[in-house]
Amino acid sequence: MSHAAVMIPSLDRIAGAERQAMQLAKGLCHRGWRVTVVALSGEGKAARDELHAGGVEFVTLGMRKGLADLRGWIRLSRWLWREHPDVVHAHLPQAAWLARWSRALAPMRVLVDTVHTSFTGKAGRRLGYALSRWWPDRVTAVSRAAAHAHIGKGMVSEKNLTVLPNGIDIDEWRPDAEVRAEVRHAMGLTDDFLWLAVGRLEAVKDYPTLLKALTFVPQLGRLVILGEGPLRGELTQLAAQLGLEHRVHFIGFQKDVRRWMQAADGLVLASRYEGLPMVLLEAGACGLPCVATAVAGTREVVINGETGWLACAEGVDALAAVVSRMMRMPLAERYAMGQRARHSVIERFSMESVLDRWERLYAELLEPRPTRGKRVRAREALTRQSATEA
Repeated sequence: MSHAAVMIPSLDRIAGAERQAMQLAKGLCHRGWRVTVVALSGEGKAARDELHAGGVEFVTLGMRKGLADLRGWIRLSRWLWREHPDVVHAHLPQAAWLARWSRALAPMRVLVDTVHTSFTGKAGRRLGYALSRWWPDRVTAVSRAAAHAHIGKGMVSEKNLTVLPNGIDIDEWRPDAEVRAEVRHAMGLTDDFLWLAVGRLEAVKDYPTLLKALTFVPQLGRLVILGEGPLRGELTQLAAQLGLEHRVHFIGFQKDVRRWMQAADGLVLASRYEGLPMVLLEAGACGLPCVATAVAGTREVVINGETGWLACAEGVDALAAVVSRMMRMPLAERYAMGQRARHSVIERFSMESVLDRWERLYAELLEPRPTRGKRVRAREALTRQSATEA
């Protein structure tokens, strides 16, 4: 049985990259792999329970000072020497750097790391990738936009990079008329158009522009925001200042986002940059048409005018225009747009097809790198052959 170690900085907070790493781990386990998720820090109790239920092992390195915590390096090195995973697959910068430099200390048959965003960060992040770029056997990017951004900054070698998108379970994420009716009844919704926004309350998601855009759309438009973050107080205050306190609902972090997607009429994403947004894949799979800013990453999911609308310029006016356009669409046309969105996700991003691609990549990288046992046997055979010839 092949063993894959999926490394992630933490599972205490689950965003798109963390969710995708967990789905990969559970999917590989279902296909007969032994899989261990290795978190650099935190306990991730809810995530750990979910992983264990799917047959996935979970280990935390207990690092409290980031990469400066020497104990985490020692714990990882000991674990690698003891377990000898066939594939170490790191997600996000800190996990990638820890895995890369640990290769000098402990055995790794194959090392892969994945870039989840088109944001290349400040000079320190770029330098960290550039100085260690010879360690991984392959770097993957979740989108062409993320790949081009990192190649352009010299963080990744083009010949060593593969674009391999996020995937989604299309049977789990699907429309459900009963859930839609139940949630809308609980909210007291009748003819109101329910917008949904999902994501952490941080600057990259540009919620201020979204709130301001909402002031230009019909009064029947209501917005539910799922997510937590440092800007919650500021955004709540801004909504009140704009007179939106009865139209905008800050629900906080929700484990079950799917119910809200099944109940909403449209999803809106005002991000300044993205990698390949999981929220757009989830919405599309649920038959929910989307409005999004036309930034790197979103353009690879939303087909403008077919599966949703893209705001082709930055700013409040551009976003308000496409939000209003979606709301003015006849119900039948909007439903058809949602169905096209689901078909597009099934065709391009189903988890089963993505897992097929991961397994092919792993096999390609593992084939020329025999296991430790095979290497020992090969050396012994060569020694016997040399002795016989002598």
